[in-house]
Amino acid sequence: MIAGNSSNLKRRWNDFESFVEGVLYDRDLSISARLFGLFLNPFSYLFRLIVWFRSFLYESNILLKRERLNALVIVVGNLTMGGTGKTPVVERLARELQGQGRKVAVLSRGYKSKEDEKKGLKKLLKRKDSGKSSPKVVSDGERVLLDSEEAGDEPYMLANNLPGVVVVIDKNRVDAGKIAIERYGVDALILDDGFQYLAMKADMNLLLVDQMNPFGNRKLIPRGILREPVNSLSRATNVLITKSEIEPQLELLETIRKYNKNAEIIRCAHKPKFFREVNGNDTQNIRYLFEHYVGVFCGIASPRGFENLVHQISGELRFKKRFLDHHKYSLDELDRLFQRAKNSGVEVMITTEKDAVRIPPEFKPPIPFYYVRMEIEIVEGYEDFNEAVRNYCRIFPVDFVTQVNDAG
Repeated sequence: MIAGNSSNLKRRWNDFESFVEGVLYDRDLSISARLFGLFLNPFSYLFRLIVWFRSFLYESNILLKRERLNALVIVVGNLTMGGTGKTPVVERLARELQGQGRKVAVLSRGYKSKEDEKKGLKKLLKRKDSGKSSPKVVSDGERVLLDSEEAGDEPYMLANNLPGVVVVIDKNRVDAGKIAIERYGVDALILDDGFQYLAMKADMNLLLVDQMNPFGNRKLIPRGILREPVNSLSRATNVLITKSEIEPQLELLETIRKYNKNAEIIRCAHKPKFFREVNGNDTQNIRYLFEHYVGVFCGIASPRGFENLVHQISGELRFKKRFLDHHKYSLDELDRLFQRAKNSGVEVMITTEKDAVRIPPEFKPPIPFYYVRMEIEIVEGYEDFNEAVRNYCRIFPVDFVTQVNDAG
């Protein structure tokens, strides 16, 4: 009985999350969504005040203090909720740092990991969380130690795709960084989705801006998708405009320069490289879909770009299905989904790499099933990006922070 109530509560909560997401992204234009949007407006202004006050406390060194760790610290983040393509950028940056001889760790919050979901459900049921959890090591640089359910989608992907890189997850990135440094000898830290994490001093702030939807409706959570006001662009040392296959509109560049006159602006595009079988070993080149009827499904923040990509490189897109961001797939759900796609004439099903890690390993698809591997390509500012990484490695050598700490 208790398990049934918990499952029903979780399902209702997921439905409510889906509705709220539609309001935040202005995808749901129904009367109920518009009324709910008006209801959320005052809370958005309250959130803006909280963000400002928190930032003021850190900047003024009052009550909240920033900690310097004994490593080069590079932040990768954005102003909005999800969808800017951070994971391929973190991969590219980690490899660049490795190429400079650095021992790298990626620090992530581990959003939608098993522990994160348990905490959310406990809060929903008004239960007290017992004690403070310690950071979890997803990869020690040699082995992947946790699965996607325990680690979360992005940390698990990074651990698989970045051999030699340590991946640690914890809400407290300072604690996670200390473990990476003390236990694994790391001298470069990448804070994945860390632009709003102010407790750790950063040497480089790489801010991602999605060219397709840079700032949403310019309203803060919970009415919009902004985590902090657009003027926070001022904290960036480098602005990376993502999904920038074509020249960005002048308005976007003017907005960036309005709030930040000095940051290097770099354009990049997310390019498909190949298809890999989900829970298998088969690999196909990017022309594989040209002569097939194709179906797609995904549970990501910005599904339109993925769907358009597959549509452009397939014979015909006959089926598509969207799920809530970070959706967990069940076997029964996948069986029904694939049967509907097959009945629509679909010959090959495609999903994203983030979704692929959430597919149960025991699932047996009735048709070929692949994910598309995406990688970052610098469209403009390639030398600036590489040179920025090299410069920070020179300016902040391995022993730099130790010298600073000894001096201060």
